Amino acid sequence: MRIDADITPESLTAATDRFLECSGRKILSIERSWDPAAGAPVYTQAGRYTTRGWTEWTQGFQYGCALLQFDMTGDRRFLELGRNRTVERMAPHVSHVGVHDHGFNNLSTYGNLRRLMLEGRVSHDPRELQLYELAVKLSGAVQAARWTPTAAGTGFIHSFNGPHSLFSDTIRTLRILCLADRLGHVLMGEGDRPVNLLGRAVEHALTTARFNVYYGEGRDAWDVSGRVAHESIFNTNDGQYRCASTQQGYSPFTTWTRGLSWILCGYAELLEFFRTVRPAQLQPFGVKKRDLVAAMEKAALAAAEFHIDHSFADGVPFWDTGAPGVAAFGDYAHQPSDPFNDVEPLDASAAAICAQGYLRLGNYLLKKGSSRRGNRYRSAAFTIAAALLQEPYLAASSRHQGITLHAIYHRPNGWDHVPRGRRIPCGESCMWGDYHTMELVLLIRREAEGGAYPTFFA
Repeated sequence: MRIDADITPESLTAATDRFLECSGRKILSIERSWDPAAGAPVYTQAGRYTTRGWTEWTQGFQYGCALLQFDMTGDRRFLELGRNRTVERMAPHVSHVGVHDHGFNNLSTYGNLRRLMLEGRVSHDPRELQLYELAVKLSGAVQAARWTPTAAGTGFIHSFNGPHSLFSDTIRTLRILCLADRLGHVLMGEGDRPVNLLGRAVEHALTTARFNVYYGEGRDAWDVSGRVAHESIFNTNDGQYRCASTQQGYSPFTTWTRGLSWILCGYAELLEFFRTVRPAQLQPFGVKKRDLVAAMEKAALAAAEFHIDHSFADGVPFWDTGAPGVAAFGDYAHQPSDPFNDVEPLDASAAAICAQGYLRLGNYLLKKGSSRRGNRYRSAAFTIAAALLQEPYLAASSRHQGITLHAIYHRPNGWDHVPRGRRIPCGESCMWGDYHTMELVLLIRREAEGGAYPTFFA
């Protein structure tokens, strides 16, 4: 990646204005055409959103996009759309016991509505606020109940694959536990035993940093600093770690770049949150704050540097850094990205998530006094944003329902659309890519306009 230090939030204003003109049309197009009985929209096929039954983890992004559109434009059509659909359709996601995605679905909807009310962007209604906070509390508790202990003395929220499976993705949904705890909630277990939600968040963060992120310390033959395993497998009989694995990557020993993006963005956001946590709050869990912060920083920094070394000049990566065709590109870190190549797909959704991670991590490091690295990561965020806010990554055509083009969902399963006349998937969008690009644009516009810095724990 070639980081452009001259790009600023202010210099991106015209691009974000154009982006919001585009995104507003797409959000309304999906709302007009989508049949809720089909499930949640997941990704586009030939430019139209479609569903894919695996887990219902994207509906919150659909309505969250509308709420972010209102946040950035003040157009109340989008507020009413996002608010009404959240109340009408999101309750099953609050009580969904079979997924690891609560922070995705419910903070994108109930969490954003709560933040908008606390920021004064919508009128304050105590009863409405209680509804949003109750949803967050229950969601956090349901998510925390999906728990597997490990032999290392910690534990983790297991993925939809089962109690043996720790996904890197979950690190970004972990914030639902943090906010639920801050709102005073606990999970009540057998025998009325209270389970502390912050404690489970801490354990999951430490387990993920230990087993899913590599640091060049010789764990296996391909231990490169910043490599991320999509999944870690544990023996549920004794809690022992067994091996790396993947569902959507090329192999357990390569880096599926969206998995890395969740690590980078998730830990950056958790570092912002734990800055507000007193050391005494962590004492009941036998964890010192400095040790927890050090582990999260180590994971975030390793992933950040790996992405810089393993993405194209504009910060857009391959879908997996070890995919078979990657070697044919040589030293691609100094080449412009080409999503229309016929060798390996790129994943703009991973780039969007990484960009938010870079911006939050950069801001966190600046507050710590690390100006060189902090400014470097902020510039990395703006470099990626500049690429995503223009063609070929901005879906400017009104005939396409997506916002951010060239996303990959599940390359191994062959689910992604391959256009006629091409050899590999390209030209399509996904709900998480669209939503996280919108979150990135929100951060950039708030900074350019001198607005409040958005966090999930306000």
